Amino acid sequence: MTPFTDISSPHASTSNLQLSRRQVLASVAAGGLLLATGARAAGYPDKAIKIIVPFAPGAGTDAMGRLLAQKLGELLNVSAVVENKTGASGAIGAQFVAQSPADGYTLLLAAAPYTTVPAVLPTAGYDPLSSFTNISMVAQGPLMWACNKDLPVNNLVELVAYAKTRPGQLNYGSAGAGGINHLVLEQLKAQQGISIVHIPYRGIAPATVDMMGGQIHLLTGTIPALAPLVRDGRIKALAVTTAQRHPLFPQVPGLAEQNLASLTALNYFGLVAPKGTPNEVVERLNQALQRVTAMPDVQARLKNDALEAAPAGAAHMDQFIRSDLEGWKKVVRDQGIKVDKL
Repeated sequence: MTPFTDISSPHASTSNLQLSRRQVLASVAAGGLLLATGARAAGYPDKAIKIIVPFAPGAGTDAMGRLLAQKLGELLNVSAVVENKTGASGAIGAQFVAQSPADGYTLLLAAAPYTTVPAVLPTAGYDPLSSFTNISMVAQGPLMWACNKDLPVNNLVELVAYAKTRPGQLNYGSAGAGGINHLVLEQLKAQQGISIVHIPYRGIAPATVDMMGGQIHLLTGTIPALAPLVRDGRIKALAVTTAQRHPLFPQVPGLAEQNLASLTALNYFGLVAPKGTPNEVVERLNQALQRVTAMPDVQARLKNDALEAAPAGAAHMDQFIRSDLEGWKKVVRDQGIKVDKL
């Protein structure tokens, strides 16, 4: 233990006096900073909030970001705007938010690549577990396995059996290396011991076009994106990536009935802020998101997009993100996936 120095004593040394003064000044400064932070949190928000969407305008993530910006702006009585910062499968936008001031005015709309990208590429430039403060989950929903209409399989079990007799002869398109579409395939390959060639595209739309044209055999995509093609008979749906069937497509089998429940994968949306954002600000945003996801028009919009509201506090999101990240890291290890850049 360091002995106490009485700075009023004439026997106190000059160095001790200087040290003690520095300690007092530091304490005053720290106290002032805490008071200032508390004051800012109490008055939050008093200027525009930016929601960074790490993908291009027009995509599903962009639409979700704009919905949240509109509703949060109305509830918090401030301007809330979307800013698209694209590149590297979402890593550019995530890096930008991680390096922004931790004041609650720059937020990231996190979606599935938020965890899949750093799982496959440790040099992604951010860590979901240490670079951010989680605010809340917003919504989640399954993907859909689909194939070219002429492929002679009708569900995932038949696909696995077909692939086992034709190692390396089937191929699969994704929205790019490191995305959830890519890792869902790798998870299937790892668990079922099959060989299917991965073909990364710059987005899922061109991959879907090629699947319809017969250039590739398989992919996974969101239900809203694939539903019209399934209904028109231009592609076939093999499964949804949840254990049970989805209400929008009750004719498409879930994973549990195919004894493949361990392949469950969710596309998700949530809001995160830079690490160190004050708890009062996080709680204010969390409460606002609970109100947003309870709005009937928002719930109807989510249902139409094959999503369901999944609001929860920061602690729940912490657990979800950690589990999702570790699960995809295991897939990457099991498959020996190596990605140098995105």
